[in-house]
Amino acid sequence: MPTMDPANSNPARAEELKVLANEAFNVFSWIREAHKFAQAIDLYTQAIDLNGDNAVYWANRALAHTKLEEYGSAIIDATKAVEIDPKYSKGYYRRGAAYLAMAKFKEALKDFQQVKKLCPNDPDASKKLKECEKAVMKLKFEEAISVPESQRRSVADSVDYTTIGTGTESSYFPPKVTAVAAAVVLPAVLAVYVGTKAAIVVAAAIMATVLVFLGAWWLRSNDHVFSKNQSLDLVVEPEYAGARIEGDVVTLDFVKKMMDDFKNQKSLHRRYALQIVLQTREMLRSLPTLVDVNVPDGKHFTVCGDVHGQFYDLLNIFELNGFPSEDNPYLFNGDFVDRGSFSVEVILTLFAFKCMCPTAMYLARGNHESKSMNKIYGFEGEVRSKLSEIFVELFAEVFCCLPLAHVINNKIFVVHGGLFSVDGVKLSEISAIDRFREPPEEGLMCELLWSDPQPQLGRGPSKRGVGLSFGADVTKKFLKENNLDLVVRSHEVKDEGYEIEHDGKLITVFSAPNYCDQMGNKGAFIRFEAPSLKPNIVTFSAVPHPDVKPMAYANNFFRMFS
Repeated sequence: MPTMDPANSNPARAEELKVLANEAFNVFSWIREAHKFAQAIDLYTQAIDLNGDNAVYWANRALAHTKLEEYGSAIIDATKAVEIDPKYSKGYYRRGAAYLAMAKFKEALKDFQQVKKLCPNDPDASKKLKECEKAVMKLKFEEAISVPESQRRSVADSVDYTTIGTGTESSYFPPKVTAVAAAVVLPAVLAVYVGTKAAIVVAAAIMATVLVFLGAWWLRSNDHVFSKNQSLDLVVEPEYAGARIEGDVVTLDFVKKMMDDFKNQKSLHRRYALQIVLQTREMLRSLPTLVDVNVPDGKHFTVCGDVHGQFYDLLNIFELNGFPSEDNPYLFNGDFVDRGSFSVEVILTLFAFKCMCPTAMYLARGNHESKSMNKIYGFEGEVRSKLSEIFVELFAEVFCCLPLAHVINNKIFVVHGGLFSVDGVKLSEISAIDRFREPPEEGLMCELLWSDPQPQLGRGPSKRGVGLSFGADVTKKFLKENNLDLVVRSHEVKDEGYEIEHDGKLITVFSAPNYCDQMGNKGAFIRFEAPSLKPNIVTFSAVPHPDVKPMAYANNFFRMFS
């Protein structure tokens, strides 16, 4: 338990600061000003400096960190709160919510079990614990029936422009998958809803027996989940009035028609969506992990940051800066999807421009182009709702093909997250990364997607709980060792849409204004003119969108804590 120097302790003043922090954290301020979260953190920090033995201050600061998506810092603060007061339920609750946001369901479950133990008669605690138990059970079952990577067959290789799934309703699951689902779901229901040890033992025995039987049945047969003899012909109905691709060529007229349909909340036929996704996959697979971009003298190149499913703000970027073309190329620097509820429209638009003209649209992977993030933050649910189940796996495969970084004219290094936990990383090492996989939790690939700059020199722990924080000395050394001039990255909300840090050697650009309809920030993009490559930063405000809330398709369990 922390102790304080009595000379520095001032509990009365600390309580005054807590009240001010709570006011800064008021729900009505959330919609207007993102910096209120940071202000609240600063005030809670001052209160902690005066009275570090108060668990409430630590837990409240944890909540403020959570609102800024600083889940690593939230876990540290909530842990301190329960160390001070092991019976303080809000400490466990807030740590569990932070673990949940990081897709660490098993760790979250332990905390919610403790909340339930401390508050046995709290119906809200009971509800959240039960939902968490379901999530962990589902995760365990998925792990149990998952196919080893070496044996996994590509979904994209099993479909074409006119085939998908099985049956007249495009059912994704053939009978064997349905049987496995039944073998998993029925024991799960028994275990979760009955809840006794005996029920869990019986459930496990039933599941093991059925899965062994089904496994032998499956192995004796030759058909595959996605085999083409089980496919659905995706004929475009005569009454379909939306955008159409003639043949294999995606044209600007098609993309404009598709965007106009999306703007009016109309859908693209799945046949054309499939074509766009598969064509984009082929293009991305052929690219290196580190892409060199050449901007001729007299030409320009635009870099955009996170879009996060905010389709109407994406349209505004094109309104301000022109459509992508060979003479007006863009790089979108990751996090195209999740959070915003128009992620399908965003990703199909970006992919369509890539198909139309590969040199007009460059795309980099962000930390949200991953299964673990998409399961929680909305993209997976949105894809199921607007397209079909098979597209969930298709997008996951395509995301694994996205390059991890770009270098513009051998001088500007562009990456979604940031730099590394070790010195001496060369561009050749980045090029050699095997990117065709889900992001790991450590190593160069993880750090490229997750790391953040910090004002202090050196390196520190990540406020997110993944990757690290790095100072100006780390940035300058990386640039010098690789004969580069500037790092451009995204990954963080900024009040003005951008921030210049590390003595001008690093720029953060974020292109989702009024992020999640509540942060009040501007968006930005950067135009680089060759040969000088001097950054011209353009900021813009959010535009109206239909009344579909952010996270509308997110995991129901996660929305309970948002």
